[in-house]
Amino acid sequence: MPFFGIADMSDILYIVMPAYNEEANIENVVRQWYPHIAYKAPGSKLVIADTGSTDATHDILKELCREFDRLKILNTADKQHGPKCIALYDYAISQGADYIFQTDSDGQTSPDEFPSFWHHRHDYDVILGNRTRRGDGKVRFFVEKVVTWLLYLFFKVRVPDANVPFRLMERECLKRYLCRLPKDYFLPNIMLTAYFKRYGCVVGYKKISFKGRSAGKNSIDLFKIIKVGLKALKDFAMFAKDMAKDPA
Repeated sequence: MPFFGIADMSDILYIVMPAYNEEANIENVVRQWYPHIAYKAPGSKLVIADTGSTDATHDILKELCREFDRLKILNTADKQHGPKCIALYDYAISQGADYIFQTDSDGQTSPDEFPSFWHHRHDYDVILGNRTRRGDGKVRFFVEKVVTWLLYLFFKVRVPDANVPFRLMERECLKRYLCRLPKDYFLPNIMLTAYFKRYGCVVGYKKISFKGRSAGKNSIDLFKIIKVGLKALKDFAMFAKDMAKDPA
C-alpha cells in the first residue's frame, strides 16, 4: 500500500507510462498504480502515452479517465516506446512535476515497491530499480548485462541495470540531460542512466522484482533486439564523442 503522510503532499509526482496494445493489462495496471497518485500533492497525475494501439487500449483508458480524475492520456507522442518516454518526460516537466517516476504499462513491475523509492526521494537525484532476477527470460537478462558492459566501454560508468523501467527522477536532474536526446531517440532510459552517472548525479539503487507477462504480447522480439543493438553501438559512439567535448 502507498505511504500516506503529510510529507507526501509537499512534492508533485507524475507517474508516467508508455503503452502500446495493452488491452489485457491496462485496467489492472491503472487501478494498481493510481493509489500512489491519489494522495500526493495537488497537481500530481498518472499519465499514460497511448499512440498507435490497434486494440482496445485507448478505449479502456478513456473509460478509466471518467473514474479517475488524476489520470491523463497523452496521445500526441510517437508510437515507439522510447519517443513516448521522452514525450512523457517533457510533458511532466512542462506541467511542473517535482518528481517523475517511469514504469511500463505491461504489469511486470510491482506498485508495492514504489513507496520505498518515494520515501527516499530527497536523498538522491535519481533512484533506479535493479532487476537482480527477471521473469521475462534469460535472453533479456543477457541483453541487459551486455548493455551495462557497453555503458562502461563507451562512457566509463558502472550501473547494475541500465534500462530499468522503474525510476524516480528529480525534475531538474532529468531536465538537465533530457534536452541532449533527440525527440525520436529509441533508448532514452539507457542514455539518461549514462548521463546521470557520468556527470555525478546522486544515484541510488534498490532491488525490485520483475515478473514475466501475465497477458499480452511483447512488441520487441529477438530480431528487433539485435537490430536495435546494432544501431545503439553507432549512437553510443556519437554520444561518447559529445561527452568527451563536455566532460563537466
